[in-house]
Amino acid sequence: MATLLSGPSIVEAAGTKPKRIEEFFGRVNSGTEAISIARMVSPAGWMEPGQTPEFDEYTIVLRGILCVETGGQTLHVQAGQAVLAPRGEWVRYSTPGDDGAEYIAVCLPAFSPHTVHRDQ
Repeated sequence: MATLLSGPSIVEAAGTKPKRIEEFFGRVNSGTEAISIARMVSPAGWMEPGQTPEFDEYTIVLRGILCVETGGQTLHVQAGQAVLAPRGEWVRYSTPGDDGAEYIAVCLPAFSPHTVHRDQ
């Protein structure tokens, strides 16, 4: 049977400025551990700590530019583009542009603060 969710849960974000995370599917909003799907709205100048997650993160940028730093490269992912950050590899996200960014993040398995392994 199909399940209707009335809306997302707002999840607290890590980083230098407030970022809005609207989780539609995941551990918080739907009790789903297999996948999380969230809409992110990041302000200009936002940056989160680096992380080495235990999940694959698929990101689709809807508006603005998302900067994705890995151990060996820096990608500037623009609206209409997507990026995969594989599990077990260090990554850091930021939105250095004047307009910030809006994007969809899909994590397999679902995001968890216990499996993201943020830098201290």
